[in-house]
Amino acid sequence: MTIAAAAFIFAGGFVAGVINSIAGGGTLLSFPALIALGRDPLLANATNAVGLCTGSLASAFGLRAHVKEVKHRLPALLVLPLVGGIAGAALLVLTPSDVFSRLYPYLILGATVLFAAQDAIGRATSAPGMVAWPLLLGIGIYGGYFGAGIGILLLATLGILGHRDIHEKNVLKNLIAAGINGVAAVLFIWRGVVLWADALLLGAGAIAGGYAGARLAQRLGRTFVRRAVVVIGAVLTVWAFTHR
Repeated sequence: MTIAAAAFIFAGGFVAGVINSIAGGGTLLSFPALIALGRDPLLANATNAVGLCTGSLASAFGLRAHVKEVKHRLPALLVLPLVGGIAGAALLVLTPSDVFSRLYPYLILGATVLFAAQDAIGRATSAPGMVAWPLLLGIGIYGGYFGAGIGILLLATLGILGHRDIHEKNVLKNLIAAGINGVAAVLFIWRGVVLWADALLLGAGAIAGGYAGARLAQRLGRTFVRRAVVVIGAVLTVWAFTHR
């Protein structure tokens, strides 16, 4: 691997870490970075999941002041996404990745609309758990398989469950995302589909970007971050539809 290629992968991990910290969708930068270097799509997908797992943990650490406010809610919120993450990772190693490559633009679009309308949906839904808990399982499956935009999906689902503070939701989102990527990473490592040099570079960049993004989110304030989530989601949707 050349120095330029290594720097390119690290930079992809850093920017993905920043985006994942604030909203989600960093995979749409880090995954194409690996593809641009000629990596096999399935191996790049698995490697990306392993590398970005560390970034989610770094983001949560950057928002650690809010962890104590949400830690009692985390165990119940983790169960279904972890089960789904295992199922999605198993699906990835058994099937071609082009199936979800065709679907993920629609998933990101739906997630962005869901996040923008979460307050209205929450008020209109008499039993939000009936909507949100199946969504958490589905997010886990999707996250284990590909994962682009799971941050937006998680933020929207947490909003439906009644979580309103954007920083608290970001902590929960980052920890849940780390759990999904973590269980998927274990399966990918076991199956030997991880490009370790790439994963380590992505991980180092994601740690730096995840922590920096978390600090940035707190400085910018809740209103700005909420609007940034919608803008990022819209940009990622356009990118996804034009690069299928």
